[in-house]
Amino acid sequence: MRYIKMTALVASAVMLGACGGEKKAADTSAVDTTAAASATPAATAAPAAGAVAAAPVTGATHEVKMIGDEKGYRFEPAEITIKAGDAIKYVNVTGGPHNVSFDPAAVPADVKAQLAANMPNTTSELSSPMLVQPNEAYTISFGNIKPGTYEAHCTPHMAMNMKQKITVQ
Repeated sequence: MRYIKMTALVASAVMLGACGGEKKAADTSAVDTTAAASATPAATAAPAAGAVAAAPVTGATHEVKMIGDEKGYRFEPAEITIKAGDAIKYVNVTGGPHNVSFDPAAVPADVKAQLAANMPNTTSELSSPMLVQPNEAYTISFGNIKPGTYEAHCTPHMAMNMKQKITVQ
């Protein structure tokens, strides 16, 4: 009986210790990753051998709103034309969480590595983090991206046709 009480006491102490030692992650819900996307190469770590460095924004930054409301889920504008070197700043307005993703199979092989390098803090290949809070923003540089049309979507709302066509001139 004494052995069972001692085992229960030790197990309780271990459980309390395990629960109390948890570190909380920093609150990043309102982080604007604009600075990360427009950082100069000197401010970023050197890429690994064979890797592509993020290209800085050398042109205009265009704002695209991410919306979910009674009219549906959408990017505004749904079609946008930019120049190589420009950036797109995506802003969560309503109906989140939202993200910006490109289908890796649909992006030309000679563009994929640069686009991936230009997307900071991705959660998977060519997929931005989720923007949960209103006014949370994510910026993608289109520096060193060759002219063409690229289709993006919001992963959680793709079935609801939240898609965008980006034309790079």
